[in-house]
Amino acid sequence: MDVASLTRAEAEERSRLLEVTRYDLDVDLTGLLEGDTLRAVSTVTFTCAEPGASTFVDCVADVERAELNGVALDPADASRGRLPLRDLQAENVLVVASAQSDTASSNGVQRTVDASDGLVYVWTSFEPDEARRVWACFDQPDLKAPHRFVVRAPESWTVTSNTGPESVTPAPEGTRTWAFPDTPRLSTYVVVVNAGPFHEVRQQHDGYDLGFYCRQSLVHALERDLDDLVTITRQGLAFFGERFGAPFPQQRYDQVFVPDLGGAMENWGCVTYGDAQLSRTPPSHAQRALLAEFVLHEMAHMWFGDLVTMRWWDDLWLNEAFASWASNWALSRATEYVDQWAGFLAIAKRAAYELDMGPARHPIRAEVPDVDHATANFDAITYVKGQSVLHQLMAYLGEDAFVAGLRAYFRDHAWGNTRLDDLMSAFGAAAGTDLTGWTAAWLDRAGTDTLRLVDGTIHAESPDDQPPRPHRLSVASYAADGEALLPVASADVLLSEPVTPVDLPVADLHLVNAGDTTFAAVRPDEASLRTMLDRLGQLPEPLSRALVVATVNQLLLLGELAPREGGRAVIRALRTERNPSLVEPFLSVALTISDRWASPTDSPGLMESLADSAVVLAGVAEHRQPALRTLAATATTDEHWEVLDKAVAEADDLDLAWRATTRRSELSGYDDRAVQRLLDQDRDPEAHVKRLRALAAAPDTDAKEQVWDAVFVHHTVPAGRDTLDLGATFWRPTQADLLRPYTRRYLEELPRLTGGLLHQGLVIRAMFPYGTGDETFLEGAQALAADQSLGAYARNTLRAGSFTLSRILAARAL
Repeated sequence: MDVASLTRAEAEERSRLLEVTRYDLDVDLTGLLEGDTLRAVSTVTFTCAEPGASTFVDCVADVERAELNGVALDPADASRGRLPLRDLQAENVLVVASAQSDTASSNGVQRTVDASDGLVYVWTSFEPDEARRVWACFDQPDLKAPHRFVVRAPESWTVTSNTGPESVTPAPEGTRTWAFPDTPRLSTYVVVVNAGPFHEVRQQHDGYDLGFYCRQSLVHALERDLDDLVTITRQGLAFFGERFGAPFPQQRYDQVFVPDLGGAMENWGCVTYGDAQLSRTPPSHAQRALLAEFVLHEMAHMWFGDLVTMRWWDDLWLNEAFASWASNWALSRATEYVDQWAGFLAIAKRAAYELDMGPARHPIRAEVPDVDHATANFDAITYVKGQSVLHQLMAYLGEDAFVAGLRAYFRDHAWGNTRLDDLMSAFGAAAGTDLTGWTAAWLDRAGTDTLRLVDGTIHAESPDDQPPRPHRLSVASYAADGEALLPVASADVLLSEPVTPVDLPVADLHLVNAGDTTFAAVRPDEASLRTMLDRLGQLPEPLSRALVVATVNQLLLLGELAPREGGRAVIRALRTERNPSLVEPFLSVALTISDRWASPTDSPGLMESLADSAVVLAGVAEHRQPALRTLAATATTDEHWEVLDKAVAEADDLDLAWRATTRRSELSGYDDRAVQRLLDQDRDPEAHVKRLRALAAAPDTDAKEQVWDAVFVHHTVPAGRDTLDLGATFWRPTQADLLRPYTRRYLEELPRLTGGLLHQGLVIRAMFPYGTGDETFLEGAQALAADQSLGAYARNTLRAGSFTLSRILAARAL
């Protein structure tokens, strides 16, 4: 179906005319047990400010019957996902019965059959405007209304929605009817219906009724991580309730882990996560921290996004940036992950700098003429730079004023819709300052400022022809003392001019942006650069060590540091690094530099050196798991394999065995018997993806073809982190000649991609040939990125990936 995208002008006109009183939704899921069709009857009660006016209701499903105020409408009038509504009265009741059979492409609704046991699970996810794919509604964020759901489902299924069910009653033909009470006033994109034979756990804590759900084949993973999930949920609800001055107002809070969802969704009171978040083997510290971050990110949306919602999608960035910032804030303040900001800086912030320093950069805030453009910039600038800017705003205003502004914002706008100005006005009033200039400088301009310390002055350069942004930051100074770096002084600085003097002591190292309170590229002076590279592991603060690793990443992008130098510095630091929030990020950065950035001449030596450091770390119990995983990606010598094979045998570690098998596949070819033995032992319902990874690593055309078909033809790779891991394994830099034809085929596949945005985005990013693309590929990618017939998200991703690849190719020549 050719579906129309709602324009901002249309949304404003419809909002001017209408106020939705309520939605009553009867949803029939029984056709999904063995078929593909969901049916719904949507009853919309609404008022019209101008009786006699006309508008339209959104419905991308097949309209089977409809009536407005008791008068039948012709379903044939529905066109491009819209059903015209003419001659409206002051008070109106619209009834639309619809059917949706597109339930396997993640467009609003997804039906998944678990390959391990044949059980069927169904979820909905509606951001930005996919509720209209499941039932008729006015699908825009500022037409909020209570929703009441009545859901008919197979009797073996459990149904979850935004509220707890008020009744569950037997119905004919082996079904049950689930009735849910009215939700609060919610936007159409944050309501939900999930169903299937879920495993359910409920616990009562702190006045809340907490629910956790997963498919039957992952019960062992949920039960293993349950204590972590309960703890982080309790900590988050308490922290946000206090800090925001408004406890979460609903007693029930459910979290549902579902298959084939490539992320998570902040449905009010009933968050859904892709169940790839449930690690199939005992999770590492970083995996636990990532799951905790997901939990707190979606929880923060209960206030920022659900309780108070943006009026239009031009503020989507703020919705996501705030949740990302709030999750890290809460992790560092209210949980065991006290060094979360250091881990975020070392690994996550790199993606934002890569994007914001290249040609795909864009302002954080941008015009969104229609919904199709809303998610075009759904990227690291939105999430990571956005949250970094909020972090800078807190530093700029002071935490007390920042929190006071948030409390006033939630108090004054609860259950309503706002624009950015409403939030900035609340912050400005709390701090007693006008933030108009600050807002324009940080949100309406693209690119990254560069800060350079020269002879006691900080020189700030903007990437455009305007003055640099205001930055509040610190400069920390250190003196070398034997095998240690000792803090000498710290200077707090507000940069408001291109050149700012700083009173600094004599020292061996000056760290600009110590504490990482702002978003900027830092070019150290030569003496500081040499000291930080040689003595990275000696810096006393985790955040300072993370800042050096982030600087290494920035200098690689700027073309001012050879990968072998940056790689050696991080690998050297790993021999002494013991902070659990930094070990895994540092291992990841070191592997990326050694494997992807380094030249073919330097890469083998760096990989071997990283494996040596991993062997050392594997002797530390707390870090043994991530160290062995890195060893499994880098094992080169007989000593490495001896350590790795012994670890696999002693620990009976199936995950490690898969990783070692994948590495052997890369080095000596795919071993079908070894893979089959692992498959026979593995109870993961997606174990076939691990087989694909072993195939992807093999230097063999037939193996590559099988993986290619799984991703692009048969679509058998579930959405989630597995897709990213598979892509990284496929594009082995050591197999550049073999893979060159696939780089061209990648460009041919992009215009043919189908499925929801989350799925498409994962495939585009995962299968970009960072390690093996050449200048010819770059020319083709840049040409395709200029083709307006390709979706905006795909074009932006191509531009971003092409910039990073161009910097990799340049860095290899240093």
